[in-house]
This record gives sequence, C-alpha cells and structure tokens, in this order.
Amino acid sequence: MIRIEDVIEKVEANRREPDVDLIRRAYLFSALHHRGQKRASGEPYLVHPLEVADILADMRLDEVSVSTGLLHDVVEDTLVDLDTIKAYFGDEITLLVDGLTKIAHISNLSREKQQAENVRKMVLAMTTDVRVVLIKLADRLHNMRTMQFLKPEKRARISQETLDIYAPIAHRLGMGKVRSELEDLAFQNLYPDEYRRLAKEVDARRPELEAILEKIKTAVQTKLIENDVPFVEVQGRVKRLYSLWKKLKKQKLMIEQVYDLIAARIITTNEKKNCYVALSVIHDLWTPIPERFKDWIAIPRDNLYQSLHTSVIGEGGHSFEVQIRTEEMHRVAEEGVAAHWRYKESKLGSSTDEGNLDELRRTVERLLLPLVEDHDQDGDSEDFIETLKLDLFPKDVYTFTPRGKVIQLPRGASPIDFAYAIHSEVGDTCTGAKINSRIVPLKSELQNGDVVEIMTTANSKPSRDWLNYVSTSKARNRIRHWISEQQRADSIEIGRKLLEKEADRFRVGPKKLINNDVEMKRIANEYGLGRPEDLLASIGYGKTL
Repeated sequence: MIRIEDVIEKVEANRREPDVDLIRRAYLFSALHHRGQKRASGEPYLVHPLEVADILADMRLDEVSVSTGLLHDVVEDTLVDLDTIKAYFGDEITLLVDGLTKIAHISNLSREKQQAENVRKMVLAMTTDVRVVLIKLADRLHNMRTMQFLKPEKRARISQETLDIYAPIAHRLGMGKVRSELEDLAFQNLYPDEYRRLAKEVDARRPELEAILEKIKTAVQTKLIENDVPFVEVQGRVKRLYSLWKKLKKQKLMIEQVYDLIAARIITTNEKKNCYVALSVIHDLWTPIPERFKDWIAIPRDNLYQSLHTSVIGEGGHSFEVQIRTEEMHRVAEEGVAAHWRYKESKLGSSTDEGNLDELRRTVERLLLPLVEDHDQDGDSEDFIETLKLDLFPKDVYTFTPRGKVIQLPRGASPIDFAYAIHSEVGDTCTGAKINSRIVPLKSELQNGDVVEIMTTANSKPSRDWLNYVSTSKARNRIRHWISEQQRADSIEIGRKLLEKEADRFRVGPKKLINNDVEMKRIANEYGLGRPEDLLASIGYGKTL
C-alpha cells in the first residue's frame, strides 16, 4: 500500500514550496471518515484516494489537486457535507470536491441518461476548473487498474464507458499516457479472450521486434550525431494492444501487414527546426512513404499535440513509423493539459495564479465545451452519446477558409459541417459551396488542404436532407433544432385551424376565443400546458382534443 509520505515526496520534487501540511490534513480527514469502509478487493477504502492522489502527484499537479484527490469521495460516500469541507479546507478545495460529487451523484436516471448527464456535468464543470476532470480521470484510472475484483458484467459496463467517454476525453485533452492505459485496461476487461490471443501473438514476436528496434535506434542515433542534430533521446515502441486490435479489426489486416507495428521516436532539444533537420536525416537513411507523412507541428492538433510522423521502408522491405518532436512537445503529447499546466506554473509561479487558471480554462473550453453546448439538455440521451462519440474521437481533416483560417473537422465532413463550424447562421443560410474554386454539391466529402468557400442567401433555411451529409454534432444538432422549431410552428398553425373549426362547431366565436389570452391560458393550464402557443402546438401534434 502506498504511503502518504510517498505522495508528499513526489509533490515536493515537482513543485516549488508546496503546502504539504494541506496534503497531510486532507489525508487524515479522509482516513478518519473512510475508516471501516472496504473496497471490493477487501482492502481499506483509504487505498483508493491514496492511489488517486499518487496519480495526480505523478501528473505533477498542485497540492490542492492532490488534496482533493484524497477527499474526492468523502461527500459522496460518507456523512461529511460541503460545509464541513469548506470549514476545514477552504473555498478552492470545496469547489473541486463539489464538482466531482455532482458528476458522481446522478440518481433516478436510466444508465444511458446517467452516462450522458455524467459527461455533460464533467465537461461543464471543467470550464470552471480543469482540475475537476484531471482528478476524475485519475479516479477512473485507478478504478480500471483494480477491476479484477468486480463482477464480469460490471467490469464490461465500466470498460465500455471508459472506451466511449473517458479515454476519448483524455485524448481530447492530449493526455496520451492516460488514454493509452485506459484503453488497454478496458480492452483487457471487455474482450478478455481477444486480448489474451493478441497479447500472446505479440509476445511471441516481441524479441524479434525489440531487436529490430535496437538496430533502428542505433542507426538513427549515429546519423543524428554525424549530422550535428541535437537530440535528447531516441525511443522505440511496439504498438499498444488496443490500438493494434482496432487497426486489425477495422482494416481486416494480418499482424504482418501493420506498417506501424513498431515505431521509433526522436526527441530533439526545444528548437522546432531540429525536428525538420532530423526528418531529412531519416529520409536520407530510409525510403519514405509519401502518403504517410503528417506534419502536426505546422498545423497542431486541437488537443495541443505536435509531432512529425513519417513512415519509411527499412531493411528487408519492412516498413515502420518514425515520430519526431521536441522535448516540450513530447511532454505535451504524453500529459496534455497537465503538462501545459506545469509549464505555465514554472513561468508564472503558483499554478493557482488567476491568469494561469483562466488560460487553462479557455483551453479546455475550446477542446471540450463544443461537445455539449450545441445539444439540447432535454434531448435524446442515446443521440447525445452517439454524437459525443463522433466528436470525441475523430479522424481529422484540415481545411481552410479563403482567407487561410484553418477549420478542423472529422473525416467524412461535408461543406455543411464546414459552414456550421464557421458560424451557426452561416450553416443555416448555406445554399452552396466551392472547393478549391469549383462549385460542388453540398454532400461532397472534404479532404485535407481543401479551400472551402460557403455561399449563403439571407432567407435560406436548413434542409432535412442535410442530416444525411453531416458528420459533426454541431451541424446535426442545429439542423435538428431547426426542424423541431419548424415542426412546432407548423403544428401551432394546424392547431389554430383545428381549434377554430371546433369553436365554430360549438357556435363559439373562433377568433374571439383564440384572441382571448386569459381564456386560452385557462384552457392550456387545464391540460397541464403553460402557454396558449403550447396548447395550439399540442392540438396540432394531435395530443390534445
């Protein structure tokens, strides 16, 4: 069992003059209120908050985050309330614990609705403080590490939720290390037979693959030194099991056909130009495969990721991937916003500096808030989860406005998605599009590098058919909202005519009735409706009268 002093030691190594007394007080408070509680493994419950705090210390987060990790379950699982937390630990920790408790405490909802509401709450809570989601991800990571003590059906449900929601959120925040572990653990628990079969196959090849990687690393290091390219490290890796399994399944490949089964990674010093010099060295050393080159340095991914990716043909005709990035880019690729947090802290002083928190909040808003802001809170939860999955883990294409602004969209996106990405009103009034100066159908699929121009007409409106051509949830939800509003307007008009007809049949002045707000409100209230318009819409839908 990890000790609190181990956690404190990590915090002291990574932070400047941390308030370790705060961490100790949080530990004692958690130990007191979780006493007697056990986990499914039979261990004391305190093991879990300690492990969560340790993960947060490994992320090099501040003492407030680590202390909140120790306290994250006390309001949900004990008799402690938020007022008590505030009295002992102050406003900052109270807000974080409250955010985590709200995510966890969802009752009287179906499983699908729980999942949808859980994600909404987490994403919206992050716009106040990104540490909420970092702590939640640490919580989920430790729970995934100890899944063997749960019943198979519960393991499967939690693993599926992890693959659908938590791993993609880690990806969206650039936290590659956390995402990878979550995916592999979920794969192991969700598909144990396939996991064991693939692990056995890879393990059988591992000695050969690692020998090849050592040769590649030696060759790369030698050439970099010969060409005076400053570098920190050359790494090698065998592809992760979940990532490999997905590729084999999706592309119907044999393991021998996977070009990036092994990969080398060059980490240069913190000068961008060194990455491109290293790239030229690699392309001199081996034959590049042009269609597999990606420059994520010139056009970074939305999740802060930057790197050069190239695939080359090595000895014996075997292809492999090479990634090239600076030391800082590597930290961000592994740790995402957590690395960004640490970098800012080193420049600004305390990580709780208001400007630092504001900048991180804006970063997280840009990355995740679009996932929920365009979806009706009362909308269908299954639809929300499906559109969330589409947007959380896309294969991106990078397109441009005529003025050169980069618009990042999921692969398969159409000019309609592009229009809504610019602005909702541009999408609503879109009548046509040009790709690379050529007029194209609105259902055309956008490709990397396309320059897209949207044509609009002031009175134009969305079409139901557009739902067949869009890939982003923003476009889909906006179109559905317009259709819903249009249907409501039509239903109000139909309801008005039906009510006039009924009023006329009973010799009640139709116009007089409909224009009498007091009487219409009274009738609406009798049917449990708030406004006369709601009554007319209900009649038009065929629900009333």
